[in-house]
Amino acid sequence: MSSAEDIATLGWADYVVIGVMLAISASIGIYYRFTGGRQKTTEEYFSANRSMSIAPLSLALMVSFMSAITLLGISSENYMYGTQIIALYVGYTLGTPASLYLYLPVFFKLQTMSAYEYLEMRFGVGARLLASIANSLQLLLYTGVVLYAPALALEATTGLPGDISVLLIGIICTFYSTVGGIKAVLITDVFQGILMFVAVIMIIIFGAINVEGGIAGIWQKALDGERIEIDNISPDPTMRHTWWSLTIGGFCTFLTLYGVNQVQVQRLLTVKTLSAAKMAMWGNWPFLTLLGVLTSFSGLAMYAYFADCDPLTAGQISASDMLMPYFVMKTMGHIPGLAGLFIAGIFSAGLSTVSAMLNSLAAVALEDYVKPTYVKLGSQFPEKHGTLVGKIFAVVIGLLCLAVAYIAKNMGSLIQASLSITGAIGGPLLGIFTLGMFFESAEEIGSVVGTVISLALMCWTAFGQPRPAKVALAMSTSGCSANVTTVSLSTVRQVAVGDSSSFYLYRISYMWYAPLGLVVSVVVGLAVSSLVHLVRKKHLPELNPDLFTPLVAKRIRRRRVDVTKTTNSQIFTLQTQKSDNELAHVS
Repeated sequence: MSSAEDIATLGWADYVVIGVMLAISASIGIYYRFTGGRQKTTEEYFSANRSMSIAPLSLALMVSFMSAITLLGISSENYMYGTQIIALYVGYTLGTPASLYLYLPVFFKLQTMSAYEYLEMRFGVGARLLASIANSLQLLLYTGVVLYAPALALEATTGLPGDISVLLIGIICTFYSTVGGIKAVLITDVFQGILMFVAVIMIIIFGAINVEGGIAGIWQKALDGERIEIDNISPDPTMRHTWWSLTIGGFCTFLTLYGVNQVQVQRLLTVKTLSAAKMAMWGNWPFLTLLGVLTSFSGLAMYAYFADCDPLTAGQISASDMLMPYFVMKTMGHIPGLAGLFIAGIFSAGLSTVSAMLNSLAAVALEDYVKPTYVKLGSQFPEKHGTLVGKIFAVVIGLLCLAVAYIAKNMGSLIQASLSITGAIGGPLLGIFTLGMFFESAEEIGSVVGTVISLALMCWTAFGQPRPAKVALAMSTSGCSANVTTVSLSTVRQVAVGDSSSFYLYRISYMWYAPLGLVVSVVVGLAVSSLVHLVRKKHLPELNPDLFTPLVAKRIRRRRVDVTKTTNSQIFTLQTQKSDNELAHVS
């Protein structure tokens, strides 16, 4: 249904739509700078004075991580490799109640600005700094990929250099995040989340219009092209996508993002009660799942349209993540403003995620580095300067994210790059929080050693070279114009992931990074903790039950009650015996 004829470019109406979206995002930041408490306190700047309502928070929770990477990456994943990745959202579904009932209650009870302050309470300063630094690195890398995604979209459709696009998005995002604080970030997320849904629905509608048979025709072409795959239950960990890797990996990835990550913990603490936070998270689930399903189907719509003339094989685009913007310009470019609306959706997806990262990283910098430094120097950080320092950090971190974005193009496909970063670093971090919240025997040396070993192993596994290339499904150029030069796709079809010519760790599916990181961190952490206890020969100290997941906390409290009852009973028995002895002596 596609050929290599020249495609349209963005017109003035498209640029107006994009400009209006950016202007609205910036104006929300300005509005919250000059209304309410005017961001004068760190409590308002980072936590919105716990005044957020459930509905906007639900949508904001989704868009903070489901970014332009989701729109461009998941759609191209379905186009290139099939629909097996949809099982990822089954893992996310299972992860929702786990994060809500096992991890969130601990953070909500403590009400700390930084999620990593918990680790200092549970283990010590070393554990807090290790996790905080690793999280900052993870968010910086992730944000770089997110910034690069919208730039990729513009570069493919307008010819505007990607570097300029990155700079534009980064500056606008840094501006409203810095000026308006988390309240501006959350409200802007709602606006940007709506645009994300609009962008994906546009792809499906125009796919149905341009493919014979409409929606049914899209599905039939996907079946004919062997894109429909939802039954791969192979236990082989070197297979890129299976039910096991996607559900277990998706479950652990969700916990790393929504259970213990500073970004989401900070957002969930912007409401007044734990029940409100739980309702917001449950409200996030349908948005998250719906966007994932729609984006996956949009990939099938693009495949049906390009089934006879794959633009990547034909050399019309240089990366699979350019498929969606290329499709938009082919099918909507002739209608003024529509392509601009799509680009606005991609921009929104990037802006919402980057703004969340900036606000959270600024909070971490202030709470985990600046304030403890003041304490070490024997003084107290002046709270009246907290907002100003937070804004300075937001600007500096925004510049750092821009620098990372310029190297993001070397990280491979968007969705694999983002999930690899999340799994390699997020998995071990999930491990140290799990050690703290679930195991009374875990102590600081064990938790730190376990996390460091896990981080080293998973980063080696995720980023070691040389790696086997991915194997894409068959593409066709039979319907392309005669002047199209077909290019080799050897870069994506060289070696099967399970090929024994590559080092085994490098062949493990990236979806196993988070589960492996979690397991290694917990197992090594518990082993080292047990060894430390044997060497020190000390009884386990009595710990604050508030530092443990509800089931463990309940067990600790019940044990203390039993000990108190036993002690009281023993005291009563001794007193009774003493009284009896005294009476006998008198007699």
